[in-house]
Amino acid sequence: MSERPTPPDAARNLVMVVFDSLRYDSYLAAGATRAATLGPVERRWSYASWTAPSHYNLLMGLLPHSSPPHVYASEYYKGDFVRYTERLGVADIEFKRLLPSMYLPIYLRDTLGYTTHALVSMPVLNRHTPVNVGFDTYELMPRHNDMAAMLDQMRFDGTRPSFHLLNVGETHYPYALADEDPADWPHISGVHGIFKHLDEENIGGRLVSDPVDFFDDERLQMLRARQVRAAQHVDGLLEKLFDLVPSGTWVIVTSDHGELFGEDGYFGHGPILHEKVFEVPFAEGLVR
Repeated sequence: MSERPTPPDAARNLVMVVFDSLRYDSYLAAGATRAATLGPVERRWSYASWTAPSHYNLLMGLLPHSSPPHVYASEYYKGDFVRYTERLGVADIEFKRLLPSMYLPIYLRDTLGYTTHALVSMPVLNRHTPVNVGFDTYELMPRHNDMAAMLDQMRFDGTRPSFHLLNVGETHYPYALADEDPADWPHISGVHGIFKHLDEENIGGRLVSDPVDFFDDERLQMLRARQVRAAQHVDGLLEKLFDLVPSGTWVIVTSDHGELFGEDGYFGHGPILHEKVFEVPFAEGLVR
């Protein structure tokens, strides 16, 4: 730590909260309001349809995009990176200053002197993966669905600004809250065998023409209702986060990808090309 650069005087703490698998309209259906205290909750688009590649993009500094027409990709990226001047409270943040690593934790740690931390829910993001680069601490949580436990572990160094990544799992299948008995979780034959170890994210796909009984409309809507309930719960926990972070912290709230609940014959996420698996909520702003 003694070899780390002295941070700029006005550098802000940065917290990125990623609600895994939460699609935009599920968040709206939840009637969630806490993220909106940061700024407008926008409909944006993920760069990837499942957790690992999406988090890689997020940690490159590429947040879900707004898909503007008649704009060169290079110009969009430039504008998005320049926004880090406001996010971090550091003047003259430019695209080229993230090079050559193009990885936000490395840039924050080695160029700006931040401490960097990650608390993740999905084992596909475990500390042995390439996502874990540039972090001082990186922990896979004991349970995939306990955002409150993450908040209990967050610490802020009064001498240096910090970056925190939170990958929140309550909104991921089976959309279960921490106090829910696993015996009451929904069980999908063929999917649950993959899910039980939580080490594989490609759980979705097109429903076959003669689907198993599970995939009827009533059960699919039950699953979506569970995700909406989970979104209400984790949005409520944002209030605890806002009380925890130091004043002047910049918080980003988004999702890594969406989810399909039977639309056009699809369920889940992963090897799916459908707008609902790329459509995510996005809000950001200062906690004062």
